[in-house]
Amino acid sequence: MEFLTNQEIDRIIEMAWEDRTPFEAILFQFGLKEKDVIELMRTHSKKSSFKMWRKRMAGRFTKHSKLRVEDVSRFKCSRQRTISMNKISKR
Repeated sequence: MEFLTNQEIDRIIEMAWEDRTPFEAILFQFGLKEKDVIELMRTHSKKSSFKMWRKRMAGRFTKHSKLRVEDVSRFKCSRQRTISMNKISKR
């Protein structure tokens, strides 16, 4: 993952925290599988933030395209505002 820029890492962290963004979208855009995203989150987040994220993602059907309800067809909620900078606590 040393091939990623700081801006790309920030965007991946942001996407990982978003409920409606599946891991497949991160794979498509950045070439990182779910296990790679977990490792990136582990190394670039505070321990407490990583634990909170893992607990939040456990059983979250929207994080996997195959488990989604058919009416969810986009990565981003239509009511979600654009985020310009990553506000997630990092190391």
